[in-house]
Amino acid sequence: MTGRRRASSGSPYEAQFGFSRAMRVGDRIVVAGTGPIEDDGSTTQGGAAAQADRCCTLIARAVEELGGSAADVVRTRMFLTDIDQQEAVGAVHARYFAEARPAATMVGVTTLCRPEWLVEIEAEAVLGGSA
Repeated sequence: MTGRRRASSGSPYEAQFGFSRAMRVGDRIVVAGTGPIEDDGSTTQGGAAAQADRCCTLIARAVEELGGSAADVVRTRMFLTDIDQQEAVGAVHARYFAEARPAATMVGVTTLCRPEWLVEIEAEAVLGGSA
């Protein structure tokens, strides 16, 4: 696996499901679907905006750990269990990624990995791809 670097958030699902929070290969960083998980493994309390903020924090942390920044993010995907929360989640997304203005998708889904999750976000970054 030469040339691959991994970042972990400590999510209990990483070991259980056999994945990494993020993977860097060359100048590309791919961040897995990121749910609102606190450092102790619990779910972030609050509404969709609070959970989206936690997801974005974990994404930014992973990208930075692998040598990038939020400005290098070129693609995001947001999954919401209540699409009526799109304004709240979109505002959080803008706080983290407005400078980069990545290609973004937001979709409504029936459920996520934990029933209390309201949002999950994934991202891709290209180093040197900042605006």
